[in-house]
Amino acid sequence: MKKKNIIGICGSASRNSTNLSILKWISETVKFDFNLEIIDDLSKLPHFKTELTDKNVPEQVDAFRDKIENSDGIIICTPEYVFSIPSGLKNMIEWCVSTTVFSDKPIGLITASASGEKAHEELKLIMETIQAKFSEETTLLIQGVKGKFEKNGKISDKNTEIELQKFVVSFDKWTEQTAGNKDKNNA
Repeated sequence: MKKKNIIGICGSASRNSTNLSILKWISETVKFDFNLEIIDDLSKLPHFKTELTDKNVPEQVDAFRDKIENSDGIIICTPEYVFSIPSGLKNMIEWCVSTTVFSDKPIGLITASASGEKAHEELKLIMETIQAKFSEETTLLIQGVKGKFEKNGKISDKNTEIELQKFVVSFDKWTEQTAGNKDKNNA
């Protein structure tokens, strides 16, 4: 069976963030089930401009859109900044709104922050609006995240590790189920 290619997007603007540690943990945990390519620097995408959405699209935006479109699924892991998602993550999503790269794409959403409730709800609303496919089992809110990880990025909280393991299993099943539904619709 061919391994699935999954893109992991870190929404944090901080180097070596806990969100990046989470994606690295997932990558290590699932290395036999699917390949996880982590994108951890969204600042490489230029600031969104509506007049460039269809014509004269910057090269790095085209390359990013192609990665999303050709993946078997996406995992977004982000903190909450000022009760919202970080600007780099919002910018990335805005570059994709005028396309269908997220339409029917299986997606996992993790918000890992001090509180995270507002950003988590906002992210779910945005991804639903652009027609990405997720379920309650493929979303996870990790509150008080700094106290659940060591400085070296290792998980120190057993319940968080169990929640992440459940998330990974659910996401893997979700990508299979969504791919199966796509095949039926294309038949």
